[in-house]
Amino acid sequence: MRRYGKHTDEDDVRVRPNRKGNRPRTSIRPKHEDAAEGMVLTVDRGRLTCLVGDRTVVAMKARELGRKAAVVGDRVGLVGDLSGAKDTLARIVRIEERASVLRRTADDDDPYERVVVANADQLAIVTALADPEPRPRLIDRCLVAAYDGGLEPLLVLTKSDLAPASTLLDLYGALDIPYVVTSRDELYAGEAATVVREYLDGRITAFVGHSGVGKTTLVNALVPEERRRTTGRVNAVTGRGRHTTTSALALPLAGAGGWVIDTPGVRSFGLHHVDPSRVIHAFPDLEPGTEHCPRACSHDEPDCALDEWVAQGHADPARLYSLRRLLATRERREGD
Repeated sequence: MRRYGKHTDEDDVRVRPNRKGNRPRTSIRPKHEDAAEGMVLTVDRGRLTCLVGDRTVVAMKARELGRKAAVVGDRVGLVGDLSGAKDTLARIVRIEERASVLRRTADDDDPYERVVVANADQLAIVTALADPEPRPRLIDRCLVAAYDGGLEPLLVLTKSDLAPASTLLDLYGALDIPYVVTSRDELYAGEAATVVREYLDGRITAFVGHSGVGKTTLVNALVPEERRRTTGRVNAVTGRGRHTTTSALALPLAGAGGWVIDTPGVRSFGLHHVDPSRVIHAFPDLEPGTEHCPRACSHDEPDCALDEWVAQGHADPARLYSLRRLLATRERREGD
């Protein structure tokens, strides 16, 4: 008979069995000092393909990382089975600090920020001069994301045989952005890749562009051993092609080194995450003039000190116009 009151002892206490094991919980996490270094090449439904040394390893994120997600381009620490053999799985236990980040939101009123690529040196913005028609507002938004994330921009203009490049280049002349102009014949014959390659060797370059501009065709020519399906025929009415790149993928450039990161085709590039005050850092000739701006200046208001800075001859007026045009893209939806 079970005893109660002051005569009870430990034998009378019911203990619920610990079904998760007897190891006590602790907030101390292992440091994994012996973790191997790797680079994330692609992410697919929770599985990350990483380059570790000279082999690819499939891994999953360790639970201890919480909600922190690894993306293409991330430098990570891995433990577990690093053989790369079929049906093996390693664990990502550490994500190193990022040197740059390309981020976007689905729309300007979407607070959820998506990191597209980490640690890229430059952003190649690919746009066709016709078929489909160029979208300067989308280019502006990509430029803002590049400047905000610490990437250097590169304009790649395709299909110059259908329309001249001068009109579009005039919009960006004051920004002094490097650019490459190619025709359809050069693009599909692979000759465009030779010209673009000069800007890529030894660097990590993320390619972005909306469907039908020839982005994936160019990537295929740059990395022929990693052929990817090119976009389908562009719809003559909507100017849109099929999305054939469904996830970002890092591809190694042979020869002098470097990486090409092909990203999914975009139809919008939300900038909800961008702090306008960071965009000015991409304009070193204008940035000193902000010293006398009013607090939280938008750089497009009557009391902005940049007007006087330009009037005194410290910078080209076209540069101030370009800055204000880029800052205004965050306040306007692409396509307006």
